[in-house]
Amino acid sequence: MTMTFFARCPAACRALLAPMALAACAALAHLAACAAPPEDMARRMAACITCHGRDGQATNSGYFPRLAGKPAGYLYEQLRSFRDGRRQQADMSHLLTNLSDAYLRDMAEYFASLDFPYPPPAASDLPAATLARGRELVFGGDAARALPACVRCHGEALTGVQPGIPSLLGLPRLYIASQLGAWVTGDRRAPAPDCMADVGRKLNNQDITAIAGWLAAQPVPAGAKPATALPGGLPVACSAMEAHR
Repeated sequence: MTMTFFARCPAACRALLAPMALAACAALAHLAACAAPPEDMARRMAACITCHGRDGQATNSGYFPRLAGKPAGYLYEQLRSFRDGRRQQADMSHLLTNLSDAYLRDMAEYFASLDFPYPPPAASDLPAATLARGRELVFGGDAARALPACVRCHGEALTGVQPGIPSLLGLPRLYIASQLGAWVTGDRRAPAPDCMADVGRKLNNQDITAIAGWLAAQPVPAGAKPATALPGGLPVACSAMEAHR
């Protein structure tokens, strides 16, 4: 549950994906060096299609996340984290290693500006009790473990909050589970105060399975957008929002 995707992926899968990702890295690095005008961002981001789908809408791979419509601040910080080593994924790190902050911000703003409908979620094969526990944690947390509900930070609709908190809907179950696991193991980090690291350390494998399973089974409402603010504020200090003040 807490292993990275490429560690979990069968050897044949890795052999297929690695050359594709490396080819994408080379293509994007070449385009980044070109003096292309801003209106050419779609062409310049074509290399991202290999993993993240056309226009960042994701693919049916069951792992790689959607980029389209995420808050620009969130996307920018994730790109910086891959480049600077706070998030661990070799192909992404190689892809971004020589790109400037300004270019990463251009990338983030491009994908954030895209607005496409989400496909319906796949039916879950998890037991009803597991899904019910996931819903309980998402909306209620676990006070006995000082574990805040997901909605306290990601918004009551779970569609994220501008400028730095992402939606939890419309993501593959494996991706959600692997990212929660990465917070547990320290493979994914954020600048201090790293609120998700604190949350991750309180989760066990059963929690991760339940949360990821319930979230992945939820449809994304038509026209869903990140909230502009959290009515009650964040329950904990978090760099996801503090970095954009």
